[in-house]
Amino acid sequence: QVQLVESGGGLVQAGGSLRLSCAASGRTFRSYAVAWLRQAPGKEREFVTGIAWNGGSTYYAESVKGRFTISRDNAKNTVYLQMNGLKPEDTAVYYCAAKFGVVVTTTDWDYWGQGTQVTVSS
Repeated sequence: QVQLVESGGGLVQAGGSLRLSCAASGRTFRSYAVAWLRQAPGKEREFVTGIAWNGGSTYYAESVKGRFTISRDNAKNTVYLQMNGLKPEDTAVYYCAAKFGVVVTTTDWDYWGQGTQVTVSS
């Protein structure tokens, strides 16, 4: 019902910034919570940040709090992840995910994008 496509990944030096985009399809997208999760080489996928359907509530992993900002523009069916002060440990494949209901800080999401690589050099 919902299809997600991420973009904006790339190579950046430590301390730099990137903005990821998640373009969504589906008429009911406005009713879905959306999140960004990431998976680093050799590690399990982890929750990074999530946003409620109306953008009123946001959630951040402690490791990115103060550096990353999630937002959504429902008129454009797009969710963004602004990443500032990037660190080498942020290197991972970043996935956009969605589900009906509330944000959960786990990997239990229903719809997934293909992922976009973010590499932070030291």
